[in-house]
Amino acid sequence: MTIKTYDAFTRLSFMDINRITNFIHENAGEFKDSKSAITKAIKYAAKEIPGLGGYVFIMQENDDILGVVVVNRTGMNEYLSENILVYLAVKQGFRQSGIAKALIKHTIDYCSGEISIHININDPVIKLFQKQGFKARNIELRLDRLSFLNK
Repeated sequence: MTIKTYDAFTRLSFMDINRITNFIHENAGEFKDSKSAITKAIKYAAKEIPGLGGYVFIMQENDDILGVVVVNRTGMNEYLSENILVYLAVKQGFRQSGIAKALIKHTIDYCSGEISIHININDPVIKLFQKQGFKARNIELRLDRLSFLNK
């Protein structure tokens, strides 16, 4: 198994972006985002859309994707984390085999600065991140404009 790193300098093809999007969507569990949101985060990381970019880390065996991490750089190092880990997905059937742990360690080693992640409060993956040194610091409150305006 190897971990490949993609960023603005090691470009992802259109086919790669679609393949990674589908992988994350199929393997993210019950807390998954839309395919368009996943694609946007990958394109931001690869600097295919304006922004600071980021990283896509793919653990694979031969040509088979086993796990993916998508990190977006924020540029907010003095008041928020410099990096946000947007997606972590591991192929069903390969969970509990150390892939997520290896990808998180690779992310920590590769990215400079702080790394944050937003996790649904009911997602059991929280414990894995805590074991890797992540600490709960803040509570996010989010205004959903559509729901708010429809009241």
